[in-house]
Amino acid sequence: QVQLVESGGGLVQAGGSLRLSCAASGRPFSSYAMGWFRQAPGKEREFVGSISRSGDSTTYADSVKGRFTISRDNAKNTVHLQMNSLKPEDTAVYYCAADRVYWGMLHNQYDYWGQGTQVTVSS
Repeated sequence: QVQLVESGGGLVQAGGSLRLSCAASGRPFSSYAMGWFRQAPGKEREFVGSISRSGDSTTYADSVKGRFTISRDNAKNTVHLQMNSLKPEDTAVYYCAADRVYWGMLHNQYDYWGQGTQVTVSS
């Protein structure tokens, strides 16, 4: 098993930046592909992006492509989501997720989840 804890959320003005972190403990972190998802009030959980176990491949939702960047540091058991040019529609609770095999867009395919961190973007 792996335990995930997100941090770095907060309130930011439109156009600003935030960097979210997800710290993992448990099994070797490099065994897990990682995903980031978000969920706004009244909406379904939405794929943001994901990164392979080695970190050499990433994929992003069209809505964040070019603005968000996912990276990971397997030595520090951490994955990051750098969010630039934030928009009010990016407001949501952001979650990191882990899976030993899957790193696609379907949230129900990930086995492990963090508790989430709130990101609020004001206009």
